[in-house]
Amino acid sequence: MTSRRDFLKTGGVAAGALALSGALRTADAAIPRARHIATAPEMDASVKELLMEALNAAKLAGAGYADARIGRYMQNFVVTREQQIINVVDTDSIGIGVRALVDGTWGFAASRDLSKAGVAAAAREAAAIAKANRIARDRMVQLAPSPAVPNASWKNAYEIDPWTIPVEEKADLLIRSNAAGMKAANVKYVFSALFFRKQERNYANTDGSLIAQTIVQTAVQQQFTAVSPDFSDFQNRGNTIQPVGRGWEWVLQKQLVDSAAKWGEEASQKLKAKPVDVGRYDLVLHPSHLWLTIHESIAHPTELDRAMGYEANYAGTSFVAPPADFLGKFKYGPAFMNIQGDRSQPGALATVGYDDEGVAPDEFLIIKNGKVNDYQTTREQASWLDWWYKSQGKEARSHGCSYADNWSSVQFQRMPNVSLLPGEKEQSFEDLIAATDKGIAIVGDGSFSIDQQRYNAQFGGQLFYEIKGGKIVGMLKDVAYQMRTPDFWNSMDMIGGKQSYEVWGSFFDGKGQPGQVNAVSHGSVPARFRNVNVINTGRKA
Repeated sequence: MTSRRDFLKTGGVAAGALALSGALRTADAAIPRARHIATAPEMDASVKELLMEALNAAKLAGAGYADARIGRYMQNFVVTREQQIINVVDTDSIGIGVRALVDGTWGFAASRDLSKAGVAAAAREAAAIAKANRIARDRMVQLAPSPAVPNASWKNAYEIDPWTIPVEEKADLLIRSNAAGMKAANVKYVFSALFFRKQERNYANTDGSLIAQTIVQTAVQQQFTAVSPDFSDFQNRGNTIQPVGRGWEWVLQKQLVDSAAKWGEEASQKLKAKPVDVGRYDLVLHPSHLWLTIHESIAHPTELDRAMGYEANYAGTSFVAPPADFLGKFKYGPAFMNIQGDRSQPGALATVGYDDEGVAPDEFLIIKNGKVNDYQTTREQASWLDWWYKSQGKEARSHGCSYADNWSSVQFQRMPNVSLLPGEKEQSFEDLIAATDKGIAIVGDGSFSIDQQRYNAQFGGQLFYEIKGGKIVGMLKDVAYQMRTPDFWNSMDMIGGKQSYEVWGSFFDGKGQPGQVNAVSHGSVPARFRNVNVINTGRKA
């Protein structure tokens, strides 16, 4: 079994940490003075020249196709607890990565040397590696066609660049939020952090594409810990704010100081919650919880490399395999269940203008009317399903799921935004509760465990409410539910409408060997699942 718990992965980025001293300035205005309002980037002429130099060198070295990425990848983390600043981290990395396709075999090389000689040497090395890799090739790479994009630029939905905000202002906001949360009864500890990523990507390939993109992502992490007066119990409230593909304006919008007391009080209320009785319940799952179940039990097993057995060492393969046995046949859930893959939802973490192969991603149904309809693909992978697309009257094309987490990492298939689409009837979370006789409503994501084929799993959460006769009658604790993926999704009998749709997600999602990290969002509506087995995680043997 693979188990993960939601925690801060700040290890490995300590280099560049800054120590802060002196009094922190308190921000007087809700929106500080001057802010950089972002616009779409334009590729610098010198960057374009280096990309062309790399592509030309790869072709001269024998590549039938090549692409090159010059990128600057920046991170800024500010971490606090109570009235202390724990860490401030800044990383900044720039270089080139070149991929060469020789005789149907990939090679990749990267370099920090952004001189003409440096990028050409990287390209020649990529071609040499491709030639050496031919001995281990099991099939020739065939790239699905993708139209050239000769002069494109794009930015995601951020407005205020977090790198224009002083670190003192970021830390001050967290410290004031911590103080507000500590005012709640029994709250003894508060952890909070701001995470920011900025990627300035420049891409070119031998098909003729030339693309510049800037992407900013923001995450706010908080955890409020309440301790009982006799020290016999403690309870946490975390995962309060979804990470997004936006900038500093998102942090301001969430009003951390004003909201902290509510989250602290929820942690305190959990101390008085009743331990759940084991048994079967109808579950009403809020989007802030259901996104993680979607991520683990639908999004991961429909990555095509997992289903084809090419990804196994990091979190396993997939039970949705082989594709020929599942596409158009396997009933994943009820007929009203539609799961969409896309990289287009504004503010979502996987949203881009073009992927790391220069493809403009499309919107596609992974699950259509309850049945498996498609997988997540790159240009190489799309040809693996050519037979299926032809049977549907379509041409094989990439869904734009290629991604590398750094210029020094080779791009491969990564998860797009994967979302449960709203139902036709306008229903809210509260409506689903009102329609439930005996059940548990779950808000927020928590710990989970899932097997290597994404088939058997267990999920916790943040807040648990007992439902009787269509009403909330109290708070529960120590709740986790067990599931087999197809049984669980086929037990879904109600979903919310468009007005109840929310987008949540993961800021740190790993895959590959060597491992890479990406960020991905999952939109969802609330949903009800019938007769699900619930266990008590606090019960001792």
